Amino acid sequence: MSISNHDLPAGLLNWLETLGKGQLSRLERHVARREAWVVDVTAADGSVLEGFLRLDRQPVAGSNVSLRREAGVCRALMQTAIPVPALLGWNEAHHAALFSRVPGSADLPGVADEAQQRKVMEDFIDIIARLHRLDPDDLALDDLLGPRPGNAAEAALGDLDAQLQQFAGFLADYEDPLLSYGVDWLRRFVPQSVARVSLVQGDTGPVNFMFEDDRVTAVVDWEWGHWGDPMEDLGNICVREFWNPSGGLQGLFRRYETESGIPYTRASARYYRIQQNVRGMIPIHAACAQPGLRESMAWYLCYRYVGDRSTCEALADAMGIALERPQFPDTESGPSSTLLRAAATSLQRDVLPDVQTPFARSRLDDARVLVDCAEREHRFGEAIRAANAADIARLLGQQPTDYARAKTRLLDAMKERRIADEPLLQYLARKAWRDEWLYQPAASLYPERNWSALD
Repeated sequence: MSISNHDLPAGLLNWLETLGKGQLSRLERHVARREAWVVDVTAADGSVLEGFLRLDRQPVAGSNVSLRREAGVCRALMQTAIPVPALLGWNEAHHAALFSRVPGSADLPGVADEAQQRKVMEDFIDIIARLHRLDPDDLALDDLLGPRPGNAAEAALGDLDAQLQQFAGFLADYEDPLLSYGVDWLRRFVPQSVARVSLVQGDTGPVNFMFEDDRVTAVVDWEWGHWGDPMEDLGNICVREFWNPSGGLQGLFRRYETESGIPYTRASARYYRIQQNVRGMIPIHAACAQPGLRESMAWYLCYRYVGDRSTCEALADAMGIALERPQFPDTESGPSSTLLRAAATSLQRDVLPDVQTPFARSRLDDARVLVDCAEREHRFGEAIRAANAADIARLLGQQPTDYARAKTRLLDAMKERRIADEPLLQYLARKAWRDEWLYQPAASLYPERNWSALD
């Protein structure tokens, strides 16, 4: 990408050159879910500041997840033994942070063999153990992160409640049975005790750290950082290892317990992987409802539908329920859309070969995925909705109706607690499997994802 070909806010490039005491010599959009840019600033003496620019174009005042939080946490951790990118500068006017570029790769599943994956994951779990042993008083982050939780319930539910508050406007008109059930389940089964309150990353695990050879070079992505139960990060690791298989989890949490001195239980990891999924699905569902999203809609659809299915499986595992998969429509039964198929073919055959930059190619491929999803929705959407409506009718002992009215009746029954956990979860899982099947072009961006076994 040419340095002149960008849509960054006016004045931001001057700020970068001031930080680097030179001239901007490289500016490339990074291919990632959240907006980021690779930046080089070359000084008069030939030295180069190699930076990684993160930008939050629509910051939400008081949000519990923010780039400002990420920058502040990294600034504090730079003074500790926890490897993080150096914060080179924070621009309050543009809500932009410039970090040092860290050597190594984040793609542990893609570039490392099984033996290397294990060594890297062991080094990573040792770092998380050290993180949780840090004295919160020494970090001086209370002004940024807010009050520390006073008990296990506050530790488990504080971040969830903050998400619900932040997205209250969206959720007021968007009632999803699985999100509603997940929130209710987290409140009913909240942990009864917490060993200590620590700084937790809140979204930690594979792909959110960089590595070289057998060692972690930096833990990245601290926008969820907060005070909490250390077991939350173990649940986070389960979730991220689900999405980015890295050799499994066998023995890692027992190693963590030895290194940190903080007791580990399987029940805690099970609870917090559900907590991470439910609170993480709230903004993902919201993103999927935004037609003008600046980020990749294709990836968000993948996170939503694979994530919904994995949430059901985690809930079932925690409650000892064996889920039953549904049948799917015959792939030959739905009428194909000539216009949508033509659009997908034109994007792939006529446009993609002439697109040069990695970012533009990735977005063009995203568009092809969205067209493929729309084509499947055209062919099978009505059959999927009819199957879900029929399931709800059987669940409630009522006559079948259309899906919109069936969902309203289901939500009413859930609010009145008229449905037991097992039959309700069986329905939610069948719906999640159907949705994942329907949006297979997006779901296949992360194919065949399954939970790793816990000790």
